[in-house]
Amino acid sequence: MARSFPVYKGLQKPMVYKGFKGKFIYWGVGLLLGALVIGALTMALINMYLGAVVMAGIIIAGFFYIGARQKKGLHDKTFSKGVFYPVNQLSKINRYAKAK
Repeated sequence: MARSFPVYKGLQKPMVYKGFKGKFIYWGVGLLLGALVIGALTMALINMYLGAVVMAGIIIAGFFYIGARQKKGLHDKTFSKGVFYPVNQLSKINRYAKAK
């Protein structure tokens, strides 16, 4: 008698956390860490309140940027406008033909 095992059907779906998908989760974590470092440096060197404003501004602007990039999809591609012709490779083939 053959044994059957349940198959997990969600393997082909991207990882999702709080509305962010796939690579954008890592972008969000990097954004938070970068904003924390820049905000802490601003707090230490200039002013505590200015550092808090800078940190909040970076986080808000960064999340809007990541959200806009995520709308294009996980695998956004660049599309070139114009007509492109392939290079003719027949001259290389004819070089090896027998001479008559």
